[in-house]
Amino acid sequence: MKDKTIDYLLRTTWLAVNKMYNEEAAKFDTTMATGFTLLSIDPENGTPSTSLGPIMGMEATSLSRILKKMEALGLIERKPNPEDGRGVLIYLTDFGKEKREYSRERVLTFNNTIKNHVSEDKLKHFQEVTDIINELISNKKIYNQKEHILK
Repeated sequence: MKDKTIDYLLRTTWLAVNKMYNEEAAKFDTTMATGFTLLSIDPENGTPSTSLGPIMGMEATSLSRILKKMEALGLIERKPNPEDGRGVLIYLTDFGKEKREYSRERVLTFNNTIKNHVSEDKLKHFQEVTDIINELISNKKIYNQKEHILK
């Protein structure tokens, strides 16, 4: 059997996690993207709309669609930022906080299940590897090299 590429392992694992979360979210009439957004908004102080995309690693256009849908569903409300008249803060409604708690419980269940099946040492190595991958990508050290060396 051929070795699987790192990219393949990451992609297929993420697709499986994504599918699992979407199936679970559907039980609560929501989506994984909505749950992730709910978890990224400060439940007490709100979150500036301009900070939300970078926190989530999402493009503004994708996030804008999600926020519009969440606002229509009554999960969030937008209010002017009192510290910056041009900015908007995103707040969770009571309904949004309730759905956020469902999302939080599902994420904790996933994390605890993985921790019960994978040693602390292996999880530490997994985090180290993902940190290195993210660092290489964010510093453009993969495709912006003068030469691409295939091994």
